[in-house]
Amino acid sequence: MIDDPTILHVDINNFFASVSILLNPELKGKPVVVCGDVEKRHGIVLAKSEQAKKAGIKTAETVWSAKQKVPGLILVPPDYKKYSEYSRKVYEIFTRFTPDVESFGMDESWLDVTGCEKLWGNGEQTAQKIKDIIRQETGLTVSIGVSFTKVFAKLGSDMKKPDAITVISRENYKDKVWPLKVSEMLFVGRHTEEKLNAMGIFTIGDLARCGKGELKSRFGKTGEKIHSYANGTDGEKVESYTHIHIPESVGNGTTTVEDVTNIKDASSVIFALSEVIAFRLRAYGLTASGVSLDMRDNTLNSFCRQARFDFASDSAFDIATLAISVLKSNYDFSSRPPLRTITVAAGGLKSRENVQQSLFDEEIYKNSKLESSIDELRRKYGFGVLRRGVTINSVFSCDAREIEDEFIPFGKTISPSTDDN
Repeated sequence: MIDDPTILHVDINNFFASVSILLNPELKGKPVVVCGDVEKRHGIVLAKSEQAKKAGIKTAETVWSAKQKVPGLILVPPDYKKYSEYSRKVYEIFTRFTPDVESFGMDESWLDVTGCEKLWGNGEQTAQKIKDIIRQETGLTVSIGVSFTKVFAKLGSDMKKPDAITVISRENYKDKVWPLKVSEMLFVGRHTEEKLNAMGIFTIGDLARCGKGELKSRFGKTGEKIHSYANGTDGEKVESYTHIHIPESVGNGTTTVEDVTNIKDASSVIFALSEVIAFRLRAYGLTASGVSLDMRDNTLNSFCRQARFDFASDSAFDIATLAISVLKSNYDFSSRPPLRTITVAAGGLKSRENVQQSLFDEEIYKNSKLESSIDELRRKYGFGVLRRGVTINSVFSCDAREIEDEFIPFGKTISPSTDDN
């Protein structure tokens, strides 16, 4: 019999808020939330301190609602440059223990420490060493789940916070995991939960005991997958940090400072968003075969439309041009409400090396070479060193700091396994 792997899931506690408190020690022990700019309609809670969490404040609720719960609530703006810096510090600590590290955002990672017992001890002992080193070297606390699957390790890190270790073993997983609501399991979203509930499945145990065939007929391959997750039989591996993971899409969105009432202003937003998307694509060595445009109007109704390129591209000009054509074909500002949120995403991603050349080779090559040269300048001097004319002197071109913050994680150091969905 093959021994089970030993997988850790490490979650930095209240990451954005914790970093903000480290940078401003006078905030320690106080109710703090990191939030967007209220005046620019980005006023939602991005992260909260432990004290704010205990007061019932939740991530993604409005700042207005949070202040009703805690009148003395302290608001701090996000500092993505520092978050990226601390995230890299923690990631470097992980790689001292194992090369098999898979990022799940800036503040979470899986580590496969199978076979490291002689160096670090068993899974729980290894987790304790990692936790202690992170606290000593960064001042941050983490919660760690230790288990034999990625999904159970993730559940473990969520079970006890902050600054805790939870072991979910082959012997105890039915007692610890199966009583949990099915929605607590990774990859079971609200819509899937509703469908499962309609089938009489309310807990992870219910899901595990349900027939695989019934789940497959209802959900397809997803049904088989979540059934294996619930039973701890999925066997998914932790990807090495040297493995280049191709994301499904690379996107960027913004809530504009004012309602967008015409195609000119919408184009300014789309070009600004496309610049960051294209930079990310080139940083990954990817090209896109299509674009999706997701919009929300000022009555909070949303719609999404997609279109494909005739050729694969990593050019901001190509991405923006196609997105604008989608907008023109599907949205009439004279008869529809103004827009307040615009999101652009490049999809159908492939490695640049695997893309078949097209009839437009010369033009594509020129655009790609030009934008790659611009990338180098931005790496040296910041994203704002060069701007397209359509985005200059427009309140709709996205806040300069916001664009700079989006650019930061892709400046000098890029973690190859980062996924930007």
